[in-house]
Amino acid sequence: MSALTNAALPITEATITVRVIKSFEYRTERSLVLHKLDLQKTTVGELKNIAKHAVQSGPGWKAYRNVDLDTLKLYTKAHGAKTSNLIINLDHDDWILDDENRTLAEVGLENETEVSFFNREAYEKYKLNPKIRWDISS
Repeated sequence: MSALTNAALPITEATITVRVIKSFEYRTERSLVLHKLDLQKTTVGELKNIAKHAVQSGPGWKAYRNVDLDTLKLYTKAHGAKTSNLIINLDHDDWILDDENRTLAEVGLENETEVSFFNREAYEKYKLNPKIRWDISS
């Protein structure tokens, strides 16, 4: 029997997917896959900086550069239940990673974890009225 993917790599060489969210209403999201992260040494603040740098300097991220990305929240772990909301899980606000000094291992991340990276103010507004928009008019 083979190991589950979350145990396939040591936490010193984990793969994490950061779901960078531009718009909750329009479900605009792009995934940033980070390989060989040391979850025992990398802090929440460092993960934010890594993701911000990738967005600001990487090809294909131009449309995301005007978003004030300031908040990380656990989306799902490998082999865990996923939310029915395709853009972000609206429950479990305790999954918001507020302490920038804690390591990713301390906050419960493991190999193949997905986290959402977004603007907190836009998230709080979306929570009050979580409707998906497909039109282009106001």
